[in-house]
Formats: sequence, C-alpha cells, structure tokens
Amino acid sequence: MECKKETNSKFCNCTYSCSKHGVCCDCLAYHRRSGEVPACYFPNDIEKDYNRSIDNFIKIVTERGTSYLK
Repeated sequence: MECKKETNSKFCNCTYSCSKHGVCCDCLAYHRRSGEVPACYFPNDIEKDYNRSIDNFIKIVTERGTSYLK
C-alpha cells in the first residue's frame, strides 16, 4: 500500500514536531503502544495540550460529543 503522507499532512492537526506527521499507520502504532490516541481524535484547542491519553479522549467526547470529529 502506498503511503499518502502529503495528503494526510494536509488534514493532520498535530502540532507536535515528529517524524510520524502524515504517516498515519506509524502514528497510530506509536500511540497505541503508549496507551494513547493520536492528535487527530482531539479538537484543536485540546490537541495543543499534548494530553493524548484515552482518559482525556473519553472526557472530551463525554463533554462535547463527537461532532467535532467530522
């Protein structure tokens, strides 16, 4: 499968500088190993805190719903 790094990077809201930016498969694998979810699952204002924990994700979805993910 061909990586679509350029296309993915246009939609990636992650503000952390790393080698996985736009390489979704690597990003997902990294965060899964860390017990986290990637930045793209968080609203922009929350993403900037770099708290990628599953607990934080659940808190935000409980408070805001999932409409921000669309």
